[in-house]
Amino acid sequence: MKILILDKNHPFIVYKLKKEGFICDENYNDSIDNINISAYDGVILRSRLKIDKKFIEKAINLKFIARIGSGIENIDKNYAIKKGITLISSPEGNKDAVAEHAIGMLLCMMNYIIHSHIQITKGKWSREANRGTEIMGKTIGIIGYGNTGKAFAKKLSGFDAKILCYDILSEIGDIYAKQVNMNTIFQKSDIISLHVPYTKKTEGIINYNFIKKFSKPFYLINTSRGKCVITSHLAKALKNGKICGACLDVLEYENFSFDNISIHRKFTKSFLDLIHSNKVIFTPHIAGWTKESKSKMDKKIVEKIIFFEKKLNQI
Repeated sequence: MKILILDKNHPFIVYKLKKEGFICDENYNDSIDNINISAYDGVILRSRLKIDKKFIEKAINLKFIARIGSGIENIDKNYAIKKGITLISSPEGNKDAVAEHAIGMLLCMMNYIIHSHIQITKGKWSREANRGTEIMGKTIGIIGYGNTGKAFAKKLSGFDAKILCYDILSEIGDIYAKQVNMNTIFQKSDIISLHVPYTKKTEGIINYNFIKKFSKPFYLINTSRGKCVITSHLAKALKNGKICGACLDVLEYENFSFDNISIHRKFTKSFLDLIHSNKVIFTPHIAGWTKESKSKMDKKIVEKIIFFEKKLNQI
């Protein structure tokens, strides 16, 4: 098989694939229009480029598209499948990194860790105003119970909290989280953590109509995709107390490749409201961005490509 690699990754990928007999070419600079894809059996990428219908039509020999990471929203999934192209991703590789990061943000939020640190650096020693809230005894609702949702629940199991999960798939709850319907999530949750892929159905899923269905104020964690949360609606809910605090690793304003944010003028006020709130913690889309996850995702994608090639040869 001849493979084109479109994003810089761990050198293990090229080394291992070549060792297994694959031919690997690398192109880290050209735009999608300047890439001759017709000669390749497979493509490996992250987020630099968008694999659209036009690109797929040129890929007359393409058998698979592999994205290193958990989402495949930069690939025209439906058209690729229609053309008989297999989609490969590696969500298993960064699930633990995302889970740890989500817990870290939650602990910082509920215990005023960042807020009080900043106060001390400015010479202010304030104890009572920074009295924290424990995770123990709370009910945590996980929306989306795939790789990262499951890892998050497992790592929370030592906190003596009640963990619920909701997913569009049935019977995927486990010993770490009880699967329930959304009405139960609305009624019981003190903390909500979002672990859904970005699709047309999940775009804007956290909106004000959704938020006001909760029986009590809750903390929100979003480590999935920024556009799953409508920023202006979140800002409103923080102001009126429907949401106690928000831990945001991803933002609605991220650009296509997640390497920066671009804030349109009409969104500026809502974003500034979040920036100036002591109820919000931000990180720049780094929840799954650890040294260990980089290596694990690369290894997982290589394993899947090798398995796919062997399976193809058996047909």
